[in-house]
Amino acid sequence: MTRLTGRALRLTVFIGESDQWHHRPLASEIVHRAHRSGLAGASVFHGVEGFGASSVVHTTRLLSLSEDLPVAVVIVDDEPRIRAFLPQLDELVREGLVILDEVEVIRYVGREAGR
Repeated sequence: MTRLTGRALRLTVFIGESDQWHHRPLASEIVHRAHRSGLAGASVFHGVEGFGASSVVHTTRLLSLSEDLPVAVVIVDDEPRIRAFLPQLDELVREGLVILDEVEVIRYVGREAGR
C-alpha cells in the first residue's frame, strides 16, 4: 500500500461523460492507467451540470443535452509521481481541462487485507 502524508498534488481532469478512448469510457481508462502507474488513488465524480471550452451547457434538466455531462477524475499523490503521469494525459485527453493543486494529505488509510 502506498503511504501518503504531508504535501502532495491533486490532479483533476475535467472531461465529458461521453468521451471515449478506444471504445472505452475515458474516465475509466484514466483510472486504470493511474492504478497501473502505482498512483495512490483515483476517483471519478459525475456532474449534474456544467460547460467548458465549447460554452455549451450540459445539464440533467434538459433531456437533449444530458448525453455529455461533466466528469471529474481526481488523483492525489506526491509531486514526482503525478508529474510522471502527466504525459499519459497528453495522449488521452483531446478535449477537457487538466489542473494541478497543491494539497496537504492529513489522513490516507486503506482497508486491511481480508476485511
